[in-house]
Amino acid sequence: MDYKKVAQEIYDKVGRRENLVSAAHCATRLRLVLVDNAKCDAKAVEDIEGVKGVFSASGQLQIILGTGVVNKVYDEFIAISGLSAATKDEVKAAAAARQNPFKRAIKTLGDIFVPIIPAIVASGFLMGIMEALNFMVNNGFLNIDTSGSIYVFSNLFSNTAYTFLPILIAYSAAKAFGGNPYLGAVIGMMMIHPNLQNAWTVATEGVHQTQSVWFGLYSVDLVGYQGHVIPVIIAVWVMCFLEKKLHKIVPAMFDLFVTPLVSVFVTGYLTFSIIGPIFVTIENGIIGGIQTLLTLPFGIGSLIMGGLYSTTVVAGIHHMYTVIDMGQLSMYGVTYWLPLASAANMAQGAATLAVALKSKNGKTKAVALPSAFSCFMGITEPAIFGVNLRHFKPFVCGAIGGAVGAMYASLVHLGASGTGVTGLFGLLLCLQHPLEYIIMAAISIGVAFALTWLLGYKDPEPEIASKPTETKTSESQPQQVSALQCQPGTVYAPVGGNVVPSEQLPDETFATGVLGRGVGIEPEGDTIVAPFDGEISSVTDTCHAVGISSPDGMELLIHVGVDTVDMKGDGFQCFVKEGQKVKAGEKLLSFDKQKISAAGHPDIVAVLVTNADEYGTMEIETGHCQPLQAVLRLRAVAAAGKQ
Repeated sequence: MDYKKVAQEIYDKVGRRENLVSAAHCATRLRLVLVDNAKCDAKAVEDIEGVKGVFSASGQLQIILGTGVVNKVYDEFIAISGLSAATKDEVKAAAAARQNPFKRAIKTLGDIFVPIIPAIVASGFLMGIMEALNFMVNNGFLNIDTSGSIYVFSNLFSNTAYTFLPILIAYSAAKAFGGNPYLGAVIGMMMIHPNLQNAWTVATEGVHQTQSVWFGLYSVDLVGYQGHVIPVIIAVWVMCFLEKKLHKIVPAMFDLFVTPLVSVFVTGYLTFSIIGPIFVTIENGIIGGIQTLLTLPFGIGSLIMGGLYSTTVVAGIHHMYTVIDMGQLSMYGVTYWLPLASAANMAQGAATLAVALKSKNGKTKAVALPSAFSCFMGITEPAIFGVNLRHFKPFVCGAIGGAVGAMYASLVHLGASGTGVTGLFGLLLCLQHPLEYIIMAAISIGVAFALTWLLGYKDPEPEIASKPTETKTSESQPQQVSALQCQPGTVYAPVGGNVVPSEQLPDETFATGVLGRGVGIEPEGDTIVAPFDGEISSVTDTCHAVGISSPDGMELLIHVGVDTVDMKGDGFQCFVKEGQKVKAGEKLLSFDKQKISAAGHPDIVAVLVTNADEYGTMEIETGHCQPLQAVLRLRAVAAAGKQ
């Protein structure tokens, strides 16, 4: 391949230097930020030799070239364009800056709430359990000692995250806005200071005290911000803005004292005198408006929103719904939005399950069945993106099921005691009304499944008759593997663990097959070994991915984790170099699972045959595997044609 020619063609088709902001690359993709995406001929870029796919994500144009190729094309591209080499983080920052304000706001909400969801979930679960126990005790269904330490402490623990929610939000928001998270936490503490009247008591007791502000121009209520979300986020944004400005203008010798003091004091005064009162009113209006929509006669509003919910997940705007949940929990004591989300998610899972059971295509079943169960647990992306949207009709059937289930939830006024968990486990947040939740789930699942079974799915083509014969031949392979006697067209597991089809990998590029097909392995160990006798074709600088080719021409990419290029090699060690000959079982690289987890990345290992289109059939062995157990078997097109 002429890397310079490829780089030149990409350069010309994306709009040349005047349309380029920055460029970087990871193990497989050239990542560009453009001035104007409309000036880029994406179709022409995709037709360039060596380009395996093109898509836009998070404000970046991502051109998939493959491991061992992308770095060479990138070097030529930088030389041609005259751009300075940028890191992936710098490109992400440049891309985020070019997104429209709405998308940036949605992304920011996700950055704020995703880290604190575990705390909210834990508290919500415990609140649901304690409310159910209190109901059963008070109505004589259960006779337990409510004065015991376990019961008393559980009641104490159950609402802790919600009581101090402004502190959690403020800390997380300060990190998202690039400020000092501890100063952010102080702002959160100010907003629920014990000298303020607790917001939970205002409805029954009225406002106890007011305070004149801005030299007596007007007065504000001295009430805390328990349960509020938007005022806290706005206040911390102001604090971070002031902090960053002050860091630039305050002399270094005074910065440690002046910047925190001024940032916190000015933000605090603005919060209690202007920001808080204004945004509490706005937040209450939003929550009240949504509740009005959800309680329209005959459940019409919930029917509409339940039907549209999955579409908003596809659009990526579902992170903002945490604000709705938290606002409703504060205003009503429960959230009526979470059951709606549960109905929509379980309906999509039911549609996927119908596809799995109705399809006779082995590959479709292998993807759809685990995706359906994942969806029932509240993780919808594999089902929506991997199955339902691909066939489209199941997605529509799932949306209809979600709409009907949400309408029922509205009619019976079903609410949840917390947020963060949907699907079957969402029942734990609705223990005060468990029967209604079960009926809602049954309606959502039943409608979506029935519609998909009857109208929503049909196999595009029948299963290949020779497939069962091929499957039988796989039974003798493990004995050969134990002796490391490599068979042509066979890939042995480079690490032990649970094996899933590559379509279930949590990365769009891997899952859609643009880099090739294969499997993902949820690793039990921390060492990658050679999956067959071969030659190392590429090694990334960050040691998180390696390419290897077999004597019979198979090209394999082994990629540890998703987006682990961000770790810049921290936690990875490589033991081979490009061009080195290796034997099956020889150590290639090692990785630190704890560091990958701490960095927030999945540690799943992608094992992809990058030239899979040269083969006629591919058998995948899913389930648990030991290292060097056969997980992939491929047959060349010519061999398949003789059968």
